[in-house]
Amino acid sequence: MSTLTWRYRGGVAARAVAAIGGGYVLTAIASALIAVALPLPRADAVTLATLLSFVVYTCVILWVFATTSALRAWIGVVAASGVLGALLWIAGSMS
Repeated sequence: MSTLTWRYRGGVAARAVAAIGGGYVLTAIASALIAVALPLPRADAVTLATLLSFVVYTCVILWVFATTSALRAWIGVVAASGVLGALLWIAGSMS
């Protein structure tokens, strides 16, 4: 196989790992942040955050495969996870 074929397949594999693994991490952090931030009773906040996690995960997967490169997808997923993780840490330390 040619180098271009391996590069393409590597890019698709990197995007798949970013979408599956990175999307899972990003969705888990976002769900926790939503559950903490909502001014609802705990059970209702967790239920709503869990339901919204399906939307978040789907959007992350779509975005990862819509970007121009696998590197940009990884940077976006890691950066968003870092920002949301920092917000979650701040929200947790305030309560």
